[in-house]
Parts: sequence; structure tokens; C-alpha cells
Amino acid sequence: MLHYYAFSNVQSFFERTEVSLRLTEKASARGWTRSAPSGQRLSTAVAALGANGAGKTSLLKPLAFLIWFVRSSFTGLKPEQPIPVHAHFGKKDEPSVFEAEAEDSEGTVWRYVVHMTAKHVLHEALYRKKERFSYVFVRDWDEATRSYSIKQQDFGFNPTEASKVRPNASLIATAAQYGVDLAKHLTEHRLHTNLDSAGRQGLDHNALFGAADFFAQEADLQGQMKDLLSSWDLGLKDIKLREVDLKPAVATSPDEQQKVWYPWGVHTSRSGETHEVPFFQESTGTQAAFVLLSELLPPLANGGIALIDEFENDLHPLMIEPILSLFDNPSTNPHGAQIILSCHTAEVLNLLHKAQIYLVEKDQCESRAWRLDSVQGVRSDDNFAAKYLSGAYGAIPRV
Repeated sequence: MLHYYAFSNVQSFFERTEVSLRLTEKASARGWTRSAPSGQRLSTAVAALGANGAGKTSLLKPLAFLIWFVRSSFTGLKPEQPIPVHAHFGKKDEPSVFEAEAEDSEGTVWRYVVHMTAKHVLHEALYRKKERFSYVFVRDWDEATRSYSIKQQDFGFNPTEASKVRPNASLIATAAQYGVDLAKHLTEHRLHTNLDSAGRQGLDHNALFGAADFFAQEADLQGQMKDLLSSWDLGLKDIKLREVDLKPAVATSPDEQQKVWYPWGVHTSRSGETHEVPFFQESTGTQAAFVLLSELLPPLANGGIALIDEFENDLHPLMIEPILSLFDNPSTNPHGAQIILSCHTAEVLNLLHKAQIYLVEKDQCESRAWRLDSVQGVRSDDNFAAKYLSGAYGAIPRV
């Protein structure tokens, strides 16, 4: 489970910003809490709100990037490619800094720190907590020798191979490719997100194809998806998945076809007749709920993190509570999955505790984010939505 992540000099965020899921024992949360194996009390839901352009997406992106870098930088980048990290334009010649702390299912707490430019990693370190944190490895760039100084402590990576680590790859991602057990363990962390380097992925036919393909391979989750969509009063009695022939966007011959999975909505009329409707004819909200569940159900079933930008996009505001409640209910969230989301709908504020809400604001091209429980005078029984909309907390559009 994730304890926190932090970053500085990343996109619109100039100074160090931390997103923490830690809760004190005294925090009287309204739900969405879980005690991790280490005993630390953590949120299973955190929401970020703010005006358009304030930096909500930029608040989420660093976590997606960090997990990608640890897991996939070795295989996802060619040796000569730059690291896809974007510094604030006011500090474009300075490194971006990332940090995260999380624990595994055995209760071991890990802290990871990396400093980098698009050109290369300058510092990378992994720490394990026993009585206190001690390093597992530390990697530092030596400009004089144009090479890395690497020290290890129970990491298990052959020093000769470790010294060959590429400037644009994580030592963990590299070690995993060499079969280092600890590195493979650390790259197992599960993240499901609708974000890529360009931002939120749009709702289109490709999103429907992708979600349909996922559910076609996951029979148990397909059944759960059907039950949920049918119970949310979307007019659906069932969802059918079928393979269809589709001409590829780039075809090598006029007759080339590829098979893709596609959903049909099943509806029953007043007379009892059954009608099947291709999903592109369903409402945008129904399509959005179908795609969203393909990101939410895997972490709920297996543990991990759902990182969702513009969570309520195309959904009715009253849909937020039943969807979020999946992360609060132990029967639907047996492994302590966590969701971190951005949204514009103020209703979410009255579902969560003040320690589970982040507000985001931008001033003079610099974004900043703060947790609502850090604001003096905010009471746990306040009507957060009403006060937020009145401007009492800031982070609202100035129109």
C-alpha cells in the first residue's frame, strides 16, 4: 500500500509537493481507511479538486511516471532516448526529484528516491525500514568520470552488471531484467490509470475496444462489471462481448481485417422483447462507466492503485458514491486497493474526510497543492462541499 509520494520541479509544480495517504489514529475518517500490515493507518481514497488548469493532472502524473520508471524504463526506452520527464520551465536546467514510500504485503516499508534530468539519472536510492531506514542501494552520477558510483547492501545485483546501468534507466528495472529477486519483487506493484504522458486518455472507440478486450480475457471481472452496470440504473440488462472484424487504421492490403472485441448493451422493452445495441449507440455516461470499471476492478480484485484523472467525466454526480464505495467495502476491496483521483464535482468532498482531500491552485505559472486537514479551522463535521463552493478554501475558478 502507498504511504505517500512527493516530487519537485515537475511540470507546473515548482516546489516540493507531497501527496500523503497516511492517517493519524485520531483522524475520524468517514470511511475509506485501512490498517496496512505494518500497522500504519492509510486512506484507500484520495481526491484532488481545483480549477481548470490548476495542475490536478500534474499532481497525479508523477506517481504514474515513477511506477513506470521503476518497472519499465529499461525495456521502454532505447539507450539513446531521453527520459520523458518535464521540468518546470522556470527550472528547466535543474533536476526533477521524485520520492515515494510504500509497503508490500509482508509489511516491509520501502522508500525510493530519484533525481533526474531528461538526459540522465543523477541520483537513485532505495531504502528498507527495519528499526529505521537503511539503504539497499545508492547510485550517484560522477560528472568527472562520466560514470556511476553504486553501493549495495543486500540488493543482490552483480556489481559488474550494475555498473553498466544506462543513464536513462532505473537500477531496479535493470536488475529485474537480470533476474534479481528483490528487483522483480519491487516491480510487481500494480498501477491502473487512464493517464499517459500526454494526459488523460479520451473516451473513444479505442478505449471501448481496450476495455472489451480486457473483460473478454477476465471472466470473473466481466461478471462483476455486468452486475455493477446493470445495478446502476443505466437501462442495461446485460452486456455481450463479441469479436468483430475491423479494418486496421494502417492496412497492408485493401482486404486486411483484424479481430477486436466489442461490447453490446442488452435492453428489455416493456413488451419483454430483448434488444442488443452496439455500445457506440449507448449514452456517453454508460460508455464511460464501462471503460472506468476496466481500470478499477483489477486493483480491487488483486490489490494495487487506481490513478484516475477526471474521475467523474461523463458520469452523473450521484454515480460517484457507489463507485467510490467499492474501495471502502472490504468485500469488494479485500486487498486494500487505493484510488487517487482528480475531479471537479464538489459532492465528493462530503464523502471523504478532510485528510483525504487535496486542493490544487496555480498562481503565476506555479501550482501548489495542500491537504484540507492542513487548513486551520477546518472541522471534520463541516460541510466541505458548501464551504469549497463558497470559496472558503480557495482552489476554485476565478470567473
